[in-house]
Order: sequence, then C-alpha cells, then structure tokens
Amino acid sequence: MSDSVINHIAAQAPSPGGHISFFRLGGTRTMELTDLHTRAGRLALWLRDLGIERGDRIGILAPNGLAWVLLDLAAIRLGAVTVGFDPAKFDTDTGLRERYRLGVLFTDGPPQAPGSRALAEIEVAAALPDDGRVLAPVVYTPDDVLSLKLTSGSTGEPKTLTASVGSIDDDLRSVQEMFAHGGEDNLLVFLPLSVLQQRYWTYSALRWGHDVTICTYEAAFPALRAIRPTVVMGVPGFFETARKHIEARMRGADTGEATARRDGARRLFGDRIRYLWTGSAPASTGTLAFFEDAGLPIFEGYGLNETCIVTKNHPGAHRRGSVGRVLPGKQVILDAEGVIHVRAEHPVCTGYEQAPPGVSERVFAPDGTVRTNDIGRLDEDGFLYVHGRADDVIVLDNGRKIVVRPLEERMKAGPAIEECVVFCPTQTRLVAVVSPAADASGPDLERAVAEQLAHTNAAFGPDEQIRAVVVADPRFSVGNGLLTSQLKPRRGRILDAYRSRIHDTEGGIHAVRD
Repeated sequence: MSDSVINHIAAQAPSPGGHISFFRLGGTRTMELTDLHTRAGRLALWLRDLGIERGDRIGILAPNGLAWVLLDLAAIRLGAVTVGFDPAKFDTDTGLRERYRLGVLFTDGPPQAPGSRALAEIEVAAALPDDGRVLAPVVYTPDDVLSLKLTSGSTGEPKTLTASVGSIDDDLRSVQEMFAHGGEDNLLVFLPLSVLQQRYWTYSALRWGHDVTICTYEAAFPALRAIRPTVVMGVPGFFETARKHIEARMRGADTGEATARRDGARRLFGDRIRYLWTGSAPASTGTLAFFEDAGLPIFEGYGLNETCIVTKNHPGAHRRGSVGRVLPGKQVILDAEGVIHVRAEHPVCTGYEQAPPGVSERVFAPDGTVRTNDIGRLDEDGFLYVHGRADDVIVLDNGRKIVVRPLEERMKAGPAIEECVVFCPTQTRLVAVVSPAADASGPDLERAVAEQLAHTNAAFGPDEQIRAVVVADPRFSVGNGLLTSQLKPRRGRILDAYRSRIHDTEGGIHAVRD
C-alpha cells in the first residue's frame, strides 16, 4: 500500500504551507497543518499512556472542533478505531461504552458515565512538552479498520459497520483525481465529524497540502462570509436553504434577474468558489440549475455508508440529473427490478457488526457486494441516475407503480416547502406530509402549499395525483428525530408521527382550483 493516503498521514508530517481553521461565531482559530500533525503525535503518546492500543476503540461525543480532529488523527497514529457520535442523537448516559465496546469515551459534557473523560483534556495533552519519545509508524493493510460507522436508519438503534482503510484510500485518491485540490483551496466542512466522509477533507489536506476550515452547521453561513472558501460540501437541504436566502435578496434588486442571482450568490458564498459538492440525498434539479446559472458549479454524487462514494459528477464529466460516473474500483450492477448493487475492489465491510438477525444478509452478498435498495439506470455514457428507493415505490390497487421522488421534488420546488414525503395509506390515495420553510406560517403558508400542490398535480398523470397535504408542526428537524444527521427525512418516523392525519380523508390542505 505504498500509495495509501492513510499510511502517508500516519507516518509523515505534511508539507509546510497548509492550514486548518476552526470557525466559531466568536472568531476563528487557525494553525498550520504541521503543528496539527505534531500535536496529534503528542496526543497519541498520551492515549497510549492511558492504555489505548492498536485496535482499541475511542469514542467521541462532541460537536465539531479542534479536539475532535486531534483525537481522530491520534487514533490513526495509534492504529485505534474512531467511533463518532452525533451529540444531537446521543448522550453519555445511554451505555455507549458497553454497547460499542469502547476503550474510552471523550465527551464535551460532564463525563459521568464509567469510562468517559472530559474532552477538555485533549488540547491540554496535545500541547504537552516534547519528551523525546517517538511513536513507531503504524502500517495499515487495505482490510484494516479505521473507523466504526453508525448508520442513520429510519427506526430503532443504529446499525454499525466497520470502515476499511482500503475503501477510504480508494475514495480519497478518486476525489483528488477528479478535483485536484491544491494549495489555493480552502474546503469548508460543517456537517458532523461523526460522519466519516466529513473527516476525509482533513485527511486530504494533510496529504495534498490544501487548507480546510471546520465549523458547526449553525455557523456555516457566517463562515462562508468570513473565510471565503473555494469548495463547500453540503447536503441538498443546505443548498436549498442557501438558494432561498439568495432569492430573498434578489427581490427588489434594480438589476436583471441573472445579475441579481450572481451577485446574491457571491455575497453569500464569497468570491472564490471553485465548485460546490452535494450528495447524501437527492438534490432537486431546480436547485442544481439555480447554482449553475449563478456561476457556482455544483456536482452531485452518490454513495451510502455501506459503499462509500460510488459515483460523482466532476469537471469534464458532468450530466445534470445524474449522480455521475462510477469511480475507479467500483462497479454498479442493476438487477431485473432496476435495484442498484455496488461491488468494490476494497469493500467497506462485508456485513453489519450490530443488526437484527438477517439484516446483513439482505444487504451484503458474501463477496461484499451491497444491495442499495435504490432504483436507478445507467445511460449509454455510464452516468448513473437514481429514481428513488425500492421501498418508496407505491403499488396502487390497479397495479400501477408510482415512484414518489419526482412528486416530492416538485412539491419542494415551492418556496414555502422545505421537505416533502409522500405516502399512500390505502393504495388508492396519495397524501403528502410537508415540512414548511422557516419563515412560512399561517394562512399564507396554507395558500402557498395549496398552490404548489396544484402545480405539482398538473405536471403528473391521473394515478400520481396528491389528494391532500399535511403540514408538519413542528417542522422536521434532527432534534425531533424526523431528520437524520445529514438532514434526510426519516420516512418511517414521519409516518408514525402523522399516521392519523394521513388517514383522515377529510383533513389536510387540498389544491387550489380555478
């Protein structure tokens, strides 16, 4: 594994010049990547003194910050396994250490549970004086485990799976080949570092020498204005919110629409954007077109926890509406029903570590091939199109199959609607549950929803008519469990929360009729 990115950053200091910054609403802290590498090495020694050895698991329950990054890099230097927990979904009193077999759990809250420690210790330990000791470099094989992933899931406890070094290396090399990040780049990361892919960009910075800035989701928009990034990674919901901010600023502008859109995008994102990256959930074609027309290239991709990155649009190979071409080392196979299966030269893993009986077998073939449960197609040029989830295909009582994603996307195109999930409670009648935009309420909201419902129904055939809309109150959020940490709707939980209103044939909002 001479070209292993993980082995490189475990054994070698980064080249001088690159920086990592941590943005907070009160200010920004910046350090050189060489300093970060040194501190991570000192922290690794301190962890070893605590008794952490190769293969042990280090839990981290905290929001994004320097301590998070230091712990993750120190774990790589030790050969330990990082287990990240989203603080919006976990706390230290839920038996995390026992359930996930952690050697130690670091938390920014009170370390009351046995085996937990205060995150405040991390920066102190990382700044200890050099005592002359040197860690022997850890050498990883492609099958070694770097991190434990927790799937978002829609109900119940998260399933867990191990992430192989080979799968991470393949992704990092492919991304660098496509986008050639270099010394002029500053990549903004604001989604939780508990999601492994968000940590990729720190690894990339250490290997290829570009800058990276890390903040929390709440600080993302102020960070855009303050740091002027060249690359922004975000889920579609983030870019849809950004679009609405820009559109609000465009109203009343004394320039043409195209100029107002470009000026608004520049004011929000800064003047250095090279491209925008999105994935993790379907992006609406309207939002993708909006940013491209604003002069900000946005590239959609596709992947799962179980597969890492599978496909990606990128400069020179971009087709709007698709999720891109298949990455080297990956293979997409479509079965007779159009369900996407993914085979990898270096699989993420070959099954879940913790899951109910039979779940692993339904997803993973013996060779690690993953049944994604997504329905898609490949065009003649190898671009993949994802049409929805197999579970989200509704079969009506007349035998007609309805893919709900296009209906949901059309409903979300209305400025008053942030999220939409379509159900079919009786196999005859489609009902949508919508989460309103933050600034939408009252009679104006009902009117806007009814108008968008009419526009949506006009674009589809008789079997695809949405008969009623339920407006969620409160709005979908991570905090109330109706969105995942990557802001994807939890369909099963939404159905449970609004079941009685979905089945109420007299209730809900109905289309405005001329």
